[in-house]
Amino acid sequence: MRNKFNEIKNDVFYRQIFKLVLPIIIQNLLSAAVSSADVVMLNYVGQSSISAVSLASQYASVLFMVFYGLGTGATMLCAQYYGKGDMRAIQIVEGIAMRFSILISMLFAGLAVIMPENMMRLFTNDAELIAIGASYLRYMSISYLCWGIIEVYLAVLRSIGRVVICTALNVAAFSLNIFLNAVFIFGLFGAPRLGAKGVAIATSLSRLIELALCFAVSFMSKDIKLDFRYLFIRNKALFSDFVRLSLPALGNDISWSVAFSMYSVIIGHLGTDAVAANSFVIVVRNFGTILCFGMASAGGILIGNIIGENKLEEARTGAKKLMKLTVITGAVGGLIILAIMPFVLKYAALSEQAMHYLKYMLLINTYYVMGAAVNTTLIAGVFRAGGDSRFGFICDTIDMWCYAVPLGFLAAFALKLPVMWVYFLLCTDEFVKWPWVLKRYRSGVWLKNITRDDLFEETERAD
Repeated sequence: MRNKFNEIKNDVFYRQIFKLVLPIIIQNLLSAAVSSADVVMLNYVGQSSISAVSLASQYASVLFMVFYGLGTGATMLCAQYYGKGDMRAIQIVEGIAMRFSILISMLFAGLAVIMPENMMRLFTNDAELIAIGASYLRYMSISYLCWGIIEVYLAVLRSIGRVVICTALNVAAFSLNIFLNAVFIFGLFGAPRLGAKGVAIATSLSRLIELALCFAVSFMSKDIKLDFRYLFIRNKALFSDFVRLSLPALGNDISWSVAFSMYSVIIGHLGTDAVAANSFVIVVRNFGTILCFGMASAGGILIGNIIGENKLEEARTGAKKLMKLTVITGAVGGLIILAIMPFVLKYAALSEQAMHYLKYMLLINTYYVMGAAVNTTLIAGVFRAGGDSRFGFICDTIDMWCYAVPLGFLAAFALKLPVMWVYFLLCTDEFVKWPWVLKRYRSGVWLKNITRDDLFEETERAD
């Protein structure tokens, strides 16, 4: 056992992966802390506020996956070009990704301002939840506009190994968010007591400040800057590569996140007790997946760098090591959920029925995180590092839209099964696709160097 530990300690890949993963874990931990703080604080406001914010936050979840898709799509190219030493290509990819993120964030922000009631009606027909959620969405619109710019810039920084800077920015923003949540939810320091609306105001203010900090970091950076002039740089070859490689990743994450939001649609029509219980479950599950999702992100960056150096066999070996770590972190994630359970069940101020749902939903998630860990590491980490984004798009779309979502609607509204049976069936989605995902991994077809040598022969700068 000691020899095995020393082997891991002395292995260059393991040292590099842990150097990358620790800041990402801290970042993800703080993100989960913000979500949990929202729920804990709203717990003292009322069950309706918790439920309304949980449902309205599904739009932020979808938007996060959009930005995550654009970010990981940009990372596919940036990580490999960084391994190759081509910083100019990275700047152009940043500009391309930023164009898409700004357009999408403007769309979401516009909808949140103009028709928030209609957005809430998709999830619930409860008038009180619609009113609370609509107010929340209007104030969240500002954060959507900032978020698109922030996520792309941070994704590019992470792809070149600047994860510590990214973590420092997130620490500042998330800490401020938690503080402002308390101020505006409870009306501290003379501020108005705004309840659920205060959560949105706190989030928008913290995003504005995080964006300002990104510009400050950019000003001090010598290579990768947050420069809107990148938006106007044209390169046909890179744009073609971005569309070919990144848009399937974006489509994958949008398809998955919208389908996952449909779970909330299903649960939202099963009663406020089920919604309130699921609100706590989402927070706890986020803590359980922090380690494994961080490993997937770090692994994708590192393997992408190695492939960019054209060390394909070394990348294949690294992927095998990453898989071993993923299985371990998936098991640890389940144990984390199990350890948090007693505290959640003791302090959650929910109805008796909601507490019953909460207990068994948490137990289901102790094994669910293993399925999510393996699939996320392979689809969003290993495969995308090698430019293989199309498989994940096809696999997740079929799994979610042809299996999980129809099964959920059938179980809930046609067969009218009990709430816990519906929830259990929804949580089989990750395991159904395991055979195809593992087969793809073993085939090695994902392992490709996607960089170009003659990249700037056709570069044109817009007037």
